[in-house]
Amino acid sequence: MVGDFGVGKTSSIRRFVEGQFSDKYLSTVGVKISRKMVELSDSKVQLILWDLEGHTKFKAIAPTYLQGAKGALIVADVTRPETIDRISDHLDLFYSVNAGGKTLVALNKCDLIDSDAGEKWCNLVRDRWGDLVLEVDLTSAKTGENVDRLFTLLTSAIA
Repeated sequence: MVGDFGVGKTSSIRRFVEGQFSDKYLSTVGVKISRKMVELSDSKVQLILWDLEGHTKFKAIAPTYLQGAKGALIVADVTRPETIDRISDHLDLFYSVNAGGKTLVALNKCDLIDSDAGEKWCNLVRDRWGDLVLEVDLTSAKTGENVDRLFTLLTSAIA
């Protein structure tokens, strides 16, 4: 999981792994690692999810944590356009150490905007970075919308 601070990386993982959501914001310090077994149509895959701190000061050591990752879910917050603008930074960082990796983009907190605005954000991201990412979709860690779907798509792509 890669993205700016406060975009919902930890909440998305918690929704996916535990099926829960909390409104209490706790900033990740360094890296938090979670696991989940994902059942695909023809196999089971043990995912090890690395939730990377989103603060700028962490960027210098982030490549060390990203080294060897098969895929990344880049998360941005649709209520904070600057986090969408920085998707390219996160893609560059991931691909600098994992040229053959797979990426998807989660435009999180879609429960806070109307669907027309959400579609505009998705189209913008697809236009800018569609050649680098397998999928772009609106998500909500709060409601669970599309969270499992994106993690399952990423799992299928890297399995």
